[in-house]
Amino acid sequence: MDSAEAARHKRGVTDTNPSNDRLFAAVNATWPAAATVEAGPWVLREGRGGGKRVSAASPVGSWDEDDISAAEKSMRLMGQTPLFSLRPEDAALDATLADRGYELVDSTNVYVIPAAALTDKPLPRVCAFTVWEPLAIMREIWETGGIGEARQAVMERAMGPKTGLFGRVSDKPGGSGFCAIHDGIAMVHALEILPQQRMKGLGGWMMRAAAFWAVRNGADWLSILVTKANVPGNALYTSLGMQRVGEYHYRILPDSEET
Repeated sequence: MDSAEAARHKRGVTDTNPSNDRLFAAVNATWPAAATVEAGPWVLREGRGGGKRVSAASPVGSWDEDDISAAEKSMRLMGQTPLFSLRPEDAALDATLADRGYELVDSTNVYVIPAAALTDKPLPRVCAFTVWEPLAIMREIWETGGIGEARQAVMERAMGPKTGLFGRVSDKPGGSGFCAIHDGIAMVHALEILPQQRMKGLGGWMMRAAAFWAVRNGADWLSILVTKANVPGNALYTSLGMQRVGEYHYRILPDSEET
């Protein structure tokens, strides 16, 4: 067993995809809330405008209706609309929230692939780069795609190895993304391609750039989250050979008064 194989063995790396628990732990670590607290059967998150992923409550134990009401109160005290993140095993809570008037939003797929599998082709010159801190043009691309200051602050909070992804196509800036590593998993977030630069293969090259960076920094897996409604995104990750290994969605209480 060589040194690389020994390192993989120590981390428990096999040919089997990482478990959903491990993947979601990587999601939380690489796209972190401003603050988290375990309260009763919930993990509550303070997002500070960083979006659903860093604001939603998640179940971690047995719950009842009173626990849901307590979670709602806590989220309102944080100035947030009551919002829960749910995986398939949370079907009972999902049904209960639906009965309470919660709407289902943003059904999302989880994709993963061995990082080395996307290093089989060399990157074209002046096409996709990894850089941290983000360049001003990268921030402009994110802003164009609705990834504003509060979401960019989430990237700043991420600990451990991290990088920005910058893509160019047709001799012009085309895309921006973020990637960070936790427990051997490199998670790609906030991958945004300018509308006029789409359908030119840039997203695929940026994912490959992320894979090269991930391997250099000791990650064994590359993963990304994409809403089911994002048909081009799902097609891209499938075309790269990534496997859909999990899913989740949110339940949000509409017309909820924030305090």
